[in-house]
Amino acid sequence: KLVEIGSALSTAAWELEAAINEKTAAIFWFQGGMTGRGDLPLSKVIEIANLHNVPVVVDGAAQVPPTENLWKWTQMGVALAIFSGGKDLHGPQSSGLVVGRKDLIEAMRVNGNPNQGIGRPMKVGKEEMVGLLKAVELYLQIDQEARASQDDETVAGWCIELNKLSGVQAERSFPNEAGQPLPRALVRIDASKAGQARDDVVAALLNGAPAIAVSNAGEDGIYLNPMTLADGEEEIVLRRLQEILG
Repeated sequence: KLVEIGSALSTAAWELEAAINEKTAAIFWFQGGMTGRGDLPLSKVIEIANLHNVPVVVDGAAQVPPTENLWKWTQMGVALAIFSGGKDLHGPQSSGLVVGRKDLIEAMRVNGNPNQGIGRPMKVGKEEMVGLLKAVELYLQIDQEARASQDDETVAGWCIELNKLSGVQAERSFPNEAGQPLPRALVRIDASKAGQARDDVVAALLNGAPAIAVSNAGEDGIYLNPMTLADGEEEIVLRRLQEILG
C-alpha cells in the first residue's frame, strides 16, 4: 500500500513521523527537477527513518550526471538508490541499476530466476546485465567537465546558426527538465515568419531521414538535447532544421 504525505506546496516532518507504523516497509523519496520546493530535505527524511529503523529508497532514475550521485546518497545513509540503465548511462533501456544495502539487494534477487513470481515475466536478461555493467564502467571514465564544455559548445553552435533563420529564436536552457546539469537549446518558432508551425517542424524532423525526435516546449518551441548524441550527430540535427526552416 502506498501512503502519500504532505501537499503539493509543503511537507512537514511531523507528517512523515505520523505516517510511519509497524507496517511501513520503506520510505520512497523522489529526486528530480519536477518535485515541489516544499518537500522534506533528504537528510531530514533519513534522520526520521533511522529513528524508526525504516529504509529509505531514492528514485534517482534520471539523476546522472553528476556521476557522484551513484554513491552520494548511500553515503548519506540511503538504503537503496535506483538509476535508469538507459538515459545518460547509455546502457540498455530495459535495465536499471540498484545500489545500496547488500541484504536488501539480495532480497530483491529472490524475485528473479530460478524463482517463479513477479520477476519472472519482467526479468532482465543476461545481455542487459552485461550491457549495463559495461555502461557503468565506461561512464565512470568520462571527464564530466570536458563533456559539459562540449555540450555547451554544441548548444551555443545550434543557437548561433538557428538565430540566423527567419522567425526562429534560439537560446540556451539550463538545467534540463529532470534537474540534471545538462544544457539544451530552446528553439522558438514564429509560424508567421518562419512559414511553418512548431508541430509541422516536429513532424518533419520525425518523419525525415534520419528520424530526429525532439521535446515540445510550450506552444511554439522545441528543445534540442545533446545528451545522447554521438560525435557529429549535432551537425545532422542542425542541417535538418536548416533544411526545414531555411
